[in-house]
Amino acid sequence: MDAEVFTADTVEKALHQLYYDPAIEHKNAAQKWLMQAQVSPDAWHFSWVLLGSEKAPEIQYFGASALHTKISRYWADIPSEQYEALKSQLSTRIAQFADGPKMVLTRLCVALASLALNTLPDAWPTAVSDMTQAFPPGPALLELLTVLPEELQTSRLAQHRKGVVRGVLAREAPACVFPLLLRLLEQGGGGGGGGAGDGAASAGATTLGQKVLRCFASWVQLDVPLTECEGLVHSTFRALRDAELFDTAVDALVQAISQPDAQRYVNTLLKLIPQVLQLQEQLTQAVQNGDTETTHGICRVVVALGENHARTLLEQTDHWQSFLALVNMVMYCTGIPGHYPVDETTSCLTLTFWYTLQDDITSLGGEKQAMYLQMYRPVYFQLVDVLLYKAQFPTDAEYASWSADEKEQFRIYRVDISDTLMYVYEMLGPELLSNLYDKLGRLLTATGQPPQWQQTEAFLYGFQSIAETLDVNDSDVIPGLIGLIPRITVGNVQLADTIMFTIGALAEWLADHPVMLTGVLPLVLQALANPELSISSVSTLKKLCRECKHDLGPYAPSIMAMSQEVLVKQIHKSSQCMWLMQALGLMLSPLPVAEILGHLQSLLTPHIQQLESLAEQPPNPSSKLAIIHILGLLSNLFTTLDISRLDSERDGTEAKRKPAGDGPNPVVVVLQQVFQLVQKLLAKWINDSHVVEAVCTVFIKSVKTLLDDFGPMIPQLSEMLGQMYSTVPQASALELTRELVLIFCKDIVYYPTVKALFLHMAACTLTIFHRGPRDHPDIVDSFMQLLSQALRKKPDVVVADNCDIKALFQCGLISLKFPEGPTVKSACGFFTELLPHCATVSAIGQVVHENGRLLLQTVLEAIGGQAPRNLMDNFAEVLFCVNKHCFAYLPLWLKEAMARPDFPSSRVTHEQKDIFGQQILRERVNKRKVKEMVKEFTLLCRGLHGTEYAAEY
Repeated sequence: MDAEVFTADTVEKALHQLYYDPAIEHKNAAQKWLMQAQVSPDAWHFSWVLLGSEKAPEIQYFGASALHTKISRYWADIPSEQYEALKSQLSTRIAQFADGPKMVLTRLCVALASLALNTLPDAWPTAVSDMTQAFPPGPALLELLTVLPEELQTSRLAQHRKGVVRGVLAREAPACVFPLLLRLLEQGGGGGGGGAGDGAASAGATTLGQKVLRCFASWVQLDVPLTECEGLVHSTFRALRDAELFDTAVDALVQAISQPDAQRYVNTLLKLIPQVLQLQEQLTQAVQNGDTETTHGICRVVVALGENHARTLLEQTDHWQSFLALVNMVMYCTGIPGHYPVDETTSCLTLTFWYTLQDDITSLGGEKQAMYLQMYRPVYFQLVDVLLYKAQFPTDAEYASWSADEKEQFRIYRVDISDTLMYVYEMLGPELLSNLYDKLGRLLTATGQPPQWQQTEAFLYGFQSIAETLDVNDSDVIPGLIGLIPRITVGNVQLADTIMFTIGALAEWLADHPVMLTGVLPLVLQALANPELSISSVSTLKKLCRECKHDLGPYAPSIMAMSQEVLVKQIHKSSQCMWLMQALGLMLSPLPVAEILGHLQSLLTPHIQQLESLAEQPPNPSSKLAIIHILGLLSNLFTTLDISRLDSERDGTEAKRKPAGDGPNPVVVVLQQVFQLVQKLLAKWINDSHVVEAVCTVFIKSVKTLLDDFGPMIPQLSEMLGQMYSTVPQASALELTRELVLIFCKDIVYYPTVKALFLHMAACTLTIFHRGPRDHPDIVDSFMQLLSQALRKKPDVVVADNCDIKALFQCGLISLKFPEGPTVKSACGFFTELLPHCATVSAIGQVVHENGRLLLQTVLEAIGGQAPRNLMDNFAEVLFCVNKHCFAYLPLWLKEAMARPDFPSSRVTHEQKDIFGQQILRERVNKRKVKEMVKEFTLLCRGLHGTEYAAEY
């Protein structure tokens, strides 16, 4: 197909190829060609031919779509003297296709709608009234009126112009559109009855009614005053009684009621409450009949009124009874029988309403607030009962029959209920916990049949929901709850999970009442052995070890014994094993060093022995996974095992460090014991980045936790790290070096060793840059971060005699041109740390003086379009630093760069470049302003300035 020849015949052939050619490459070629045809000037000619009555519907549809594309995207190409002819042609075609095909009619209506939007209000001010007079009141007119507001939402009109057009349409609605819709709805569109012979007429009236309601829903989105469509709203309520019109009527009502502006029309809103309340009978019947669609639709209407206008309706204290009746109707929807999402899908719609109502009540203030708090307190206690009923699991057999997707939806639903309960606690306070505790106590101590586990689980879930995020330390029922938990008969995974999470949620309380640990800790350890309770038991143990670690000494042997057992037996998945090691590190930290070493010996020996065995084996995938797992266990243990950190007070003060005790740190002891083993592993796995990263992570976590106490490891680690990086450079080695520079850059004893390591790593990385760094963006990224850290903490290390600053500068320039965003950000970070030293470090000043032009040129190229727009803030920061610290050179560099034709983009004029340069030179204080200037200039360079695409970015 010739790209230059777009005729009706060639387009038809291409469409035939698109729809009927079995070869996918031919279909793709046809689609690409047709997209070019659609935007070509020839589309104005072939589109009308394709709309011939003898053509197939898909041919006609393409012709109509091409017309819409030309009008909506290329309106500026149409001479104003052709507007009238184009309008007339489209109107004629719409009349031609009034009876279908529907898809062609819709595209033609969208095309005329786009024309109207582009000519309102100047060239065609009476567009809406002209349409209603030009077409008979039937499907074609309703389709045209329906797509008009919809086309406005998606049009490419400028934001200001879109607002003007929206205002014109909103004014036309009550004058031209709504009277027509109301007349059609009441003349039979409302789904009236008929005799046996009136089936076709009745079906036609129903279809017309659906179109009327869809049109109404489309127009009310223009924020038309609620008073202007009051009659239509009332007729739409009546349409809810017609099953065929129900769905479209619901959509229209929800759109009308949900308008933000509707709250201004209080009297109209008050009239809506009785109409909503009258739906109760229809709702009850739908629930009894299992009609989930009707239930869902009525609930949407109820919630739309309550959620959007609760504050306005609460203000009308004379009408408190009718609003309370509406609230009770929402409560009915919340408590619809059955399990979500299998038996019902409606109750979830109401949860946000309860947040909104509570917020609105508490924001009223004064007597109104006091009145409503008293009035709605019983309502919210009832809500808690309803929510806990809805949160209950089904029977085991029923739950087993649910699909994985249904189980996941139910889990999310319970999370939403949990959030709601947490919010309700803010209103009801500790009395809510007392209420839950009393009901749980009665349930567990009642004689006769044991309670269903679902009820017990739901009450505990309520406690957990509240205790997890709110301070319940003042509640006097927690001791009783802790006492009740061991009495619960657990024969179900869901119940056991919730018991674990409830204990975890009360960890802070247990830290203040450690005597109560005796009752619950054995339950946690017992659950630890059950793989089905893996997540809940391990996370709960971790919370207890974090909050109660100073009181766990007496329990340490049993915690260690159970943990060792489940780790050796591999009961838990790898991620839970990592959490468990973090828990053990927290628990061990406060113990005496000798005791810690004893526990570590028994805990780690099996894993170290396994690591020794793996080090003897040739590399293979299963060995790799096992090695990474064991190294991960060590990393996570060392993340939290810190004998020198004092707990911060709960007032939020920063944790302080204790003076170092006698003897070496237990973590250092372990690291020194396994160091040769690690070296042996590295020798065999040096080419595997994942194993190397796992090794480096062990030391990174250790040095972050131990800080200065890590010092004894520095000599041997630096030597191993240098050898490792020389053999096979990897990013994780640079990350470890960065941590060592950060912590030991000011240490008199270890700084010389760290400095030597830094210089060695820099020299090795420079070699990579000389060979070509493009295949190593991760190494480049980590190297830039290492240089930034060194410049920030200890610039002396970078300006050492044997460190080539000019070469580092060149590396930074190369890194700025990488396509990977993180690498570019790190390179920008390097320059923003380097440039402030221009004046104080002569070596840096000299390099910048000689190479600053290249840096500025690279930054301007990036701003000009060479780099993604989401990196412009980073380049702006570099530009700001150049201006601030190299101001003597910048005017000349800018002048030279901007004098080049088409630099940094062919889309900017010399005047625009000059303005940008002057703006930058003037701003040396406000970084935010420089970022705004750069964003503005980059849009000009990319040809995006003033476009809707740029505004939405």
